[in-house]
Amino acid sequence: MTAPAPALPRVTDLLPHRYPMLLVDRVTELVPGERIRTVKAVTLNEPWYAGMPADAPFDYPPSLLVESWGQSAGLLASAMAAAPRGQVMLFGSVADAAFHLPVLPGDVIEHRVSITRALTDSVIFEGSSHRGDDTVMTVTRMVMAFRAAELLRPADPAAAPPAGTRPPTPSSPGKAVR
Repeated sequence: MTAPAPALPRVTDLLPHRYPMLLVDRVTELVPGERIRTVKAVTLNEPWYAGMPADAPFDYPPSLLVESWGQSAGLLASAMAAAPRGQVMLFGSVADAAFHLPVLPGDVIEHRVSITRALTDSVIFEGSSHRGDDTVMTVTRMVMAFRAAELLRPADPAAAPPAGTRPPTPSSPGKAVR
């Protein structure tokens, strides 16, 4: 008798994203530290289609296809090893994303993501997205990094600079450099 396959994680258990920016519906295969397959169903109910003129093309925005694929990569990174408390997953870069066919409402897209290299605080991925037998997008490389949340925001929210301004740098006039 073979052991039952481990249950696949729920997307919302591993990603902080929620509607309308949660762009992965389901995990269909997961080999932690190696690869993942996820599904995204594209519908006309998504907010980016609201108010579109009837004669506008309904192609799914390529930037959202990359985001959805990237969320799949984030799921794989999160399933590899739970990020220590207080760590934030950051998208670093994407290289050579090629869009082969348009994605339209009604399409069910399968993202296939593999890890090509895992470092202490960064992961490099590659893969593709498919509609049935058709490849709609390929990604040669995407980099994600994990960083401590306290390094990304001021420890004292009252000390944060007003929105739209930059914090002073050590070389700013009137600031002593120690």
